[in-house]
Amino acid sequence: MMLGLMSVSSRTVCTHRSLTERIRRGKTQQQALRWLTCGGVGGALAPPVDCRVTVEQAVSVWTQCFQQHGISEPLLSSNYIIAHVLGKKTMQSVERRRLRERLSDKERERVWTLCSKRLTRMPVQYVIEEWDFRDLTLKMRPPVFIPRPETEELVSLVLKDLRSQWGVRTLRCLEVGCGSGAISLSLLHSVPQLKALALDQSQEAVCLTKENADRLGLLDRLEVYHLDIMKDADLTLRSCSPVDVIVSNPPYLFSQDMESLQAEILRFEDHSALDGGLDGMSVIRQILTLAPRLLTDEGRMYLEVDPRHPPRIKGLVEESMLGLQYLGSHCDFTNRLRFCILQKRG
Repeated sequence: MMLGLMSVSSRTVCTHRSLTERIRRGKTQQQALRWLTCGGVGGALAPPVDCRVTVEQAVSVWTQCFQQHGISEPLLSSNYIIAHVLGKKTMQSVERRRLRERLSDKERERVWTLCSKRLTRMPVQYVIEEWDFRDLTLKMRPPVFIPRPETEELVSLVLKDLRSQWGVRTLRCLEVGCGSGAISLSLLHSVPQLKALALDQSQEAVCLTKENADRLGLLDRLEVYHLDIMKDADLTLRSCSPVDVIVSNPPYLFSQDMESLQAEILRFEDHSALDGGLDGMSVIRQILTLAPRLLTDEGRMYLEVDPRHPPRIKGLVEESMLGLQYLGSHCDFTNRLRFCILQKRG
């Protein structure tokens, strides 16, 4: 979910006094609040003063405001933000009684500040600075790539195969393009025998992965490297091999498709984590090239890719004799080809 910058309007400048006067003249709180939030004020909006606002009213007002400004998923956006301010994950976990209670001055100010950020089209994950991935809560910061629901399915595929080897020996996994660390940390959390290495070309991503690992108590089993697999191939091989598993959600968008992305994504997320080149396979090819030298015999690789990629990857592996075997493709929850599993030939 993402967010957009409100334009400043010289016709409607909201002041604390004007809001109070409207209430005193008989305007309802809901009308006054709607006027305050949607009157065209740019940047961070000041919260109303001398105006008591319940949780339900705040949700309603900001949902309408988001709708009027073309913010995607307006109800979800207001729900997540206001629930976060109340110390909850979702509004469903807020007691019904609390919904009818007034926000404290501090809570009201926080709601207005965060919802104003959402009006700049900042993704909700960045607004509240955290997001759940499987059973972990991860810190989020722009411009580090936000993990999508499909990637949770990628982790499930890896775990399904790893279960057969649990307890047999210590396993080593490499994540290429770690972002927030979502994949590596989920695997480490689920497999006590696993040790992981993660790399990313972004220093911000490396720092965020380390921070999340430390918060979750997993840093002792994780090594994080600031490496660009496209430029640092030799150093990657020296630092990371051998591993039993490679897993990656690499940049796989076709360059021409970048223009059609939501403005929110283009404005806030790292383009290098999205743009995979003319055919979306620039980084994927490099991973395929290095994988046989990184993997142990019969080690496996799991990739999340564009739905157009699986047949291309299969053909490339079979034609180029890269030392890999294409085991199969899997669909995501939208029934689109999304995941490839390969294995190093023994």
